[in-house]
Amino acid sequence: MTSSNSNQHPLTPAVAPSAWQPFKDAFHGYAKWLLSISWKLFIGVSFLLMMAAGILDIPQVAFLIILTSIVIKITFKYQTQAEEKATAATYMAEAEQLKRQLIEARLAAMQAQVEPHFLFNTLASIDHLIETDPPRASLMQKSLIALLRATLPSMRETSTAKLRNMGQELAVIRPYLDIQKMRMEDRLQIEWDIPEGLHSAELPHMMVLSLVENAFKHGLEPKAEGGKLSLRAEVSHGQLEVTVRDTGVGYYPAASAGLSSQTGHGFGLKNIRDRLALLYGDQASFTIRAMEAYEGAGTLAKLTVPYRVVPLDAQTPAA
Repeated sequence: MTSSNSNQHPLTPAVAPSAWQPFKDAFHGYAKWLLSISWKLFIGVSFLLMMAAGILDIPQVAFLIILTSIVIKITFKYQTQAEEKATAATYMAEAEQLKRQLIEARLAAMQAQVEPHFLFNTLASIDHLIETDPPRASLMQKSLIALLRATLPSMRETSTAKLRNMGQELAVIRPYLDIQKMRMEDRLQIEWDIPEGLHSAELPHMMVLSLVENAFKHGLEPKAEGGKLSLRAEVSHGQLEVTVRDTGVGYYPAASAGLSSQTGHGFGLKNIRDRLALLYGDQASFTIRAMEAYEGAGTLAKLTVPYRVVPLDAQTPAA
């Protein structure tokens, strides 16, 4: 009869802790104690140790202990400082990463407020014409298709900073202005002064378009006789200055508070300034003011950002 113990497997012996572990723990404890005391106290303790060693007639042992302790104290001090610096650097890197993520999230939220409004405005602007004038509606549809081709890819971008170049922004602005020109006909005059050499200049995505939209919504459209829209770009003292000028009803700060995204009236002055602050800090600015009578009346908005070059990803239409 087979013994019941024959099927039992022998137990695997537990791994014994290292015989050196107590010495390692003692060493690290001694090193931490050395780091915790001042050099003044260390010298005092060393003096007492030398006195005791003299009495016991073992001065060489005491000298070796003191010398070893000095080496340990200095070595562990620099090691601890290096570890603290590494920890601080890691913390700073994580904090910067979180800060960038927060900035990108805020920029994405601001961007989301702009694009749907822009598309809805454009669709609304052609809706009436489609019903009343099919030939012109066909032309407007072609401009809308060009507009969507230039706009929709940027909406799918994963980069929330959305820094593009002037050429890419003009590819969106031109079909928008074509649509507005078909709507307003002779009531609208458009003037361009944007050198081709500036088409590679960096610009925050959709920001100039938003200024153009606001010029129509709050300046040119409310004016029965219409007016002129002027776009100008130039570089001055290392800064790119983009100016949007309209000869509409004029700028009224109280009314312009309604440009905030809370009312659905586009970007909003605060939104523009917030985006500039997040992207450039104090290196960028935005101003808007009513033009004087000798300037032709109306509103002048100026966007100023550092002049940087962003290579063209694709060929953009010429001005």
